[in-house]
This record gives sequence, C-alpha cells and structure tokens, in this order.
Amino acid sequence: MTFRIAIVGRPNVGKSRLFNRLTRGTGAIVHDEPGVTRDRIYGEGTYDDVAFEVIDTGGITETSDDTILERMRHQTDIAFDEADVVLFMMDGREGLVKGDHQIAERLRKAEKPVVFVVNKADERNKQHEYLADFYELGVELHPISAEHAIGIDGMMSAVFEAVGVTRPEPSYDEEDEFEFDDDSASDEEDDSEEELSGTDKPARCAVVGKPNAGKSTLVNAMLGEDRLITSEVPGTTRDAVDTHVIRGDDEYLLIDTAGMRKKSNVEEGLERASVVQAIRSIDRSDVAVLVIDGPMGITNQDKKIADVIESRGRGCVLVINKWDQIESRSDTGDLYNDYLSRELPWLDWAPRLVTSALTGRGVHKVLDAVDIAFTSYNRRIDTSTLNDFLQEVTARHSPPQEGGRAVKLYYMTQVAVRPPRFIFFGNRPDAVARSYRRFLENELREAFDFRGTPLRLMFRDRSGDDE
Repeated sequence: MTFRIAIVGRPNVGKSRLFNRLTRGTGAIVHDEPGVTRDRIYGEGTYDDVAFEVIDTGGITETSDDTILERMRHQTDIAFDEADVVLFMMDGREGLVKGDHQIAERLRKAEKPVVFVVNKADERNKQHEYLADFYELGVELHPISAEHAIGIDGMMSAVFEAVGVTRPEPSYDEEDEFEFDDDSASDEEDDSEEELSGTDKPARCAVVGKPNAGKSTLVNAMLGEDRLITSEVPGTTRDAVDTHVIRGDDEYLLIDTAGMRKKSNVEEGLERASVVQAIRSIDRSDVAVLVIDGPMGITNQDKKIADVIESRGRGCVLVINKWDQIESRSDTGDLYNDYLSRELPWLDWAPRLVTSALTGRGVHKVLDAVDIAFTSYNRRIDTSTLNDFLQEVTARHSPPQEGGRAVKLYYMTQVAVRPPRFIFFGNRPDAVARSYRRFLENELREAFDFRGTPLRLMFRDRSGDDE
C-alpha cells in the first residue's frame, strides 16, 4: 500500500529539509527565510523498503490580509485533505509558541492521524531539554534533526503505526540512523551521453521562463485545478514543483519552476537558489517549455534561458503566452513568427504555440507539442537508412572544397539519443564548412521529422580519429 505523508507547521521550522531527506533529493529549496515553500511539493520516498509519497507545504500562518499568505494556507489545507498521515513539525530551538498551539488545536479536531515532531533537536543527550516546552501539548513527541538525520527511525515507526503498515524486520542494528547522501541529487545523470535506447516514460517537462510570464497559470490551466499558487507578483514560484499528469496512455512529469532573472537582479541567497533550481529543472527534464510573455516580447533573459536549454541538449517547445493581449490583426501571427526567428534563431527547430493561460486558449495543444518534441528527442534512425540519406544529400549538394581540395563524407551513423547524436566519417573532418554542417542538420530534420529537439553532429576521419 502506498500512502501520503503531509508535512505541516509554521514557516521556517525545517519542513523542506525533512522533505528532502525523506525523498533522498533536493526537490525543495532549503533556506533560512520564512515562507520559502509556497506551493505543495510532491515527492516519492521509501523507508525500510516501504514506499510512500511526501507532500511539503507552505508554512501555516495566522490569518493575514496578504494574498500570498492566505493562498499558502489554502495549499496547506489541500495537502492535509490529501494525506493519510500528517507530520506536524515544530522548532525545538525556538520552543513552543502561540502558532504551534493554534495548529495543534486545529489538528486535534481533524479525523486524521498526526505525528508530532520537534525538529532541530541536534544533540541526542539534550533531547529532553528540547522537548520541555512541548510536553504541555499532552501528546507523544518525536525529537528529530532533519539536518543531521537524528531520530528519523522513531518518527517513521510512528508513521507506519498510524497508517497501519507493518514495518519489515530491520536488516541493520537498531541504533543505526537513516542514511542520506546530501550530494546524491546533485549528480544528475547526463542523458545526452546515454546509449541508444527506447523511449522512457514519463516525459519530464520543465516549464521555464522569466518571472511573471504566466508559467504557473499555464500549468494550472493544463491541470484544470489550482495546483500551483499564481500571482501578479514576479517570482511567486520559488521551488520546482513536480506534478504527474496522465492523459490517455501518455504520462508526463510537469516541473513548474521559479522565474529566472538577470544575474544583476538576483539577490544573494534565496533568489540565487531559485535560479539554480530552475537550471537544475532544465537539467533533469527531457523537454523544456519556454514560456514567453507575448506583450513584452523577447528579452535578453529569454535568450539566456533559451541558450541554457539548447546548450544542455534538451527538447523545447516555445509558448507565446498572453496572446489575447496582442492579437489585433490577421497577420499578427506571421509577424511574430518572423520576430521569433530573428531573436531566437538557434531554437528554430522548436514547435511554437500561442496561448492565453487565463482564458484557456491553446492550452490543450501544449502537451501535444511536448509529445512531438519528446518523440524526436528519443528518435533512432538505423544506419542503413542514414547512409541512403547521406548519399542522396551529398549527390544533390556536395561539401564545398577547402583550400582547393575536395571534402568527402563516406558514411554516417547515429550513436545516441536524448538528444540524437550523429557521426559523419570523411576524409577531412576539420574542413567541413560550418554552413554545410548547418545544411546537413536542416536536411536531417526535414527527412526524419526531428522537430522539437536539438541535434548533435560530429565529424571524424575514416580511421575513427576525432576531428
């Protein structure tokens, strides 16, 4: 049985750090500023070979006129409703405060099991001191240190008991603690180097763009629910939020990311962490959906994000959002297409869509375009077909001479997918003109429908040496 754990509590008590530890990753940003996590973050974890899902939430705060704070409370309420068991986390260093009393009273009235956790109890021999203030709650307390992996075993025993899961017999000493490699999630697998293989599902799709381009609103429209907090305040989304989507026989993992600002506008700490998170989201994606603010047009930051996508070798779909605000003439689409080709020529291969996330226009086409890009990203062409292609292309347009000497290409093969990579063997690989390389890439795209993915072309001499 797979069950859900919701981590709730006041801001800045360590919920995201515990989430990262349970999921053995760095899916949620960890920072000392209160209220960093604003959306619901979902992750998968296992403990003692028991699988579960974890929901990280924004901090529960007292009623406020602040719209974002109120919506954080709403997201927490949804996570609470979805969960099978709740981890209520409090700060052992700060002690029991009024906000903890209010949350505890609220949880007592709910018909759902709650495990009361006191975090930041870093010293084992002083845990009773950490718990002293909290005993007045009259509940069983579990002291832990999410940062140093102390007390996790006892906490998870209480979770298993609360949901009726029989814990497997431990294969380790009972004094051992939950092991965790803090660097495990930083070593992302480089898909561009993997061998030729079949298509892996789900398609991992990162929704990226500069702040306030409408990324979260677009994802919400695609999901048909207020899954993510949206706001007119730039930079509302700070974490990368993963959402599984099933459509017919197809499965997707949507990653909504924080907007990436210009470096000069990125403050130290939290904003910089958000930018790094967005780049990491591109790194672990198959296809990046680059959302452009249509009325604002292409900015230098859009170009930098596009460059990250292409240089990382990820598929791409260009979404021109807020189209309802600029569409006025019948030729607007043609003019904007020409504009995109001028401003982002290195993404000419990316499918282009116009949408209005607020009205829903064009939103249903986004996943269709992702399908096209994902299929191209994983497409494999057999060597025989490729060499027939090369013979036809070179007969029609042979490589230009260099230094008065002929340049010949004898055969080619595909060596990888994600993205597709090809090696051309010839007599003078270093003399193949850049314009001819571009010509070969365009011909490959047209012949084998490589829409939505970058291509990597390499040239070697017939002996196999690199160019």
